[in-house]
Amino acid sequence: MNEVTTSTVDDVAGLRAVADFFADVWQMPRSAPPFHTDVLHSVAHAGGAVHAARSGGDVVGASVAVFGPPAECDVYSLAAAAAVSDRGTGYAVKQAQRVWALERGARTMRWTFDPLVARNARFNLVKLGAVASEYQVDFYGPMDDGINNGDETDRLTALWNLTADAAHAPDPAEGRAGAAVIAKAPDGGPLAARDETRLWCRVPEDIVALRASDPATALRWRHAVREVFTTAYAEGMRATAMSRDGWYQLTHLTTTAQEDQA
Repeated sequence: MNEVTTSTVDDVAGLRAVADFFADVWQMPRSAPPFHTDVLHSVAHAGGAVHAARSGGDVVGASVAVFGPPAECDVYSLAAAAAVSDRGTGYAVKQAQRVWALERGARTMRWTFDPLVARNARFNLVKLGAVASEYQVDFYGPMDDGINNGDETDRLTALWNLTADAAHAPDPAEGRAGAAVIAKAPDGGPLAARDETRLWCRVPEDIVALRASDPATALRWRHAVREVFTTAYAEGMRATAMSRDGWYQLTHLTTTAQEDQA
């Protein structure tokens, strides 16, 4: 496999290649990508950043970021994606964003992700060390791309402390086997389990495939997970980890931890 290199992009040809890549990832026509070339050009011109990861001349990953409120020293990542076959590309893209943001004085970065996509959750919460600071119900409303079509767009907000390295955390599955099951999933198995300090919530193995094959069941999963998360978040819990077998771990963050992520 060719070496992956990342760089900011601000030329029309490069931005068009990024727009085409995003269209392919979100399974949309290249004539109607989620981010048009002119929009990407405006983002770059306004002081935001469009990053591209390339391998052998091809775009295999990309991201788009803008600054949030200056007083918060915050950057908002509008989109980030990597080719599934290119392991390590997603991490390279996020690290390129991180370096760019830190050079400009940012301390945190935020973005949203689908709570039902376990691999993204594990990447965000474990690999990067972000915390899911918010649960947003149907955040975008209906979407007609090839991935989200027919579903409700609940999203978790990832909050990433750019100044701290991802800490080595205990296995999020530790202790789950002895916890009390408090809810059942649409497939009849356990959905949520809880002990005195932690809550675990399971998501489908592959929600994208399930949406394509059985959208009604996929929607039942959406509503079931939503109920667990909204109740837990109302209690002050936050998702901080995802196990390899598809279970979130939610805990009450300490005041110090919350300050570290602010």
